[in-house]
Amino acid sequence: MTKWLATTRQKILLAICDHNIAVMTIRGKADMSTTLQMLDQGSLRHILEAHNLYKLRKPGGRVANLSYIDLTDFKLEGVDLSDANLTGARLYGASLRDANFMRANLYGCDLRNADLRFARLDRADLRGACLRGANLTAASLTGADLREGMIAFKDEKQGLRLMNHEKRPGELDHAIFSGADLSGARMNGMQAVSADFSDANLSGAIMSHAKLRKANLSGANLTGADLMGADVTGADMTGAVMVNTTTSGCNLREADTTGMLDAPKEVFIDERPLKDFVALHEDWAKTGGAKGSRQTLSGVDFRLAGDMRKRVLTMLEADGAILFGLDLSGIELQGANLVNADLRRCNLSGADLRGARLIGAKLNHADLTGANIGPLDLGGGRLMRSDLSRAVLSHANLSNADLTRARMLEAVTEHLTDKGCNYMLTERA
Repeated sequence: MTKWLATTRQKILLAICDHNIAVMTIRGKADMSTTLQMLDQGSLRHILEAHNLYKLRKPGGRVANLSYIDLTDFKLEGVDLSDANLTGARLYGASLRDANFMRANLYGCDLRNADLRFARLDRADLRGACLRGANLTAASLTGADLREGMIAFKDEKQGLRLMNHEKRPGELDHAIFSGADLSGARMNGMQAVSADFSDANLSGAIMSHAKLRKANLSGANLTGADLMGADVTGADMTGAVMVNTTTSGCNLREADTTGMLDAPKEVFIDERPLKDFVALHEDWAKTGGAKGSRQTLSGVDFRLAGDMRKRVLTMLEADGAILFGLDLSGIELQGANLVNADLRRCNLSGADLRGARLIGAKLNHADLTGANIGPLDLGGGRLMRSDLSRAVLSHANLSNADLTRARMLEAVTEHLTDKGCNYMLTERA
């Protein structure tokens, strides 16, 4: 098959007028019906084995070339095709969960309705790829190129013809990127009507002039992203993080921006900076009330409060507070009131949260590795249970955390990582 391809057509990739058009010259009797080739399981297995040898730098190895191959509905969960060439391949409806496509060439690839949950596509070339209806929940696409592009066929008799996948290549309409990492991705001019980017990391992404009508960007991290000229008419941007985001020419008034989080501002209370009050509470907690004073800092934005690692803030009143993205590793918040607090993307690894009230708290993508969220011993046989009822823990990491006796009634735990987590006597519904 490889020899036939080499003798019947010559593939030439060109950038024409900045439109990202891949041109393939067809010679002989090849036509559009022969553009995509079928592949049996045995041949595919041989290609994958050779690619694995290539990755291991062993004899007999060679990079996988699956360009213009029809892999519709193939089951390839966990496959390693990093650095492979899949230009123009059809993977319609394919099962690609946990697959590795890092740095792969997926130019003009048909990925409609494909299952790409938890797949790795970092720095992959997805220009012109059709992702309509694909599920990329929690996938990693750091630095991926999702700009528009087309594959054209230069026929000596009939001239230039475009390859298409029923829908225009380069569109992401109805694709699911919930919780995906798209930091630094290039998506300028992309078509993503009604796409789901909820809780996605789009920091530094280039989305200028993107078509995001009716897209779901709720809770998305758009820090440093470029939305210049983007169309967000009817988009859901509730709770999105828009710090240093370029929005010139973007019609934000046409989107729902309720609860949007913009750049933090220095907080002063009675003309004193917030960090002074944090220090007062820490003195109170460390000395059992002999020094300092207990603080109520409800609704306060802590993002400019200084270094919060390993601080002792036992019994702090901080309901509704904003702590988005902070490094709170090793912090002591025993018995603290963090009801409805914004703790998204916080580093709470090793934190002491015994007896903390986290009812309705936003903990999306929070790192709670090894955190102690068990009961707080008040003495005399009395225990204060931690309460995470109605808390949002989507994509959070609870590996090796202790949730003994914790309440988790109606907590949202989609795509939660909890290997080694202790749920003994945890109340869940």
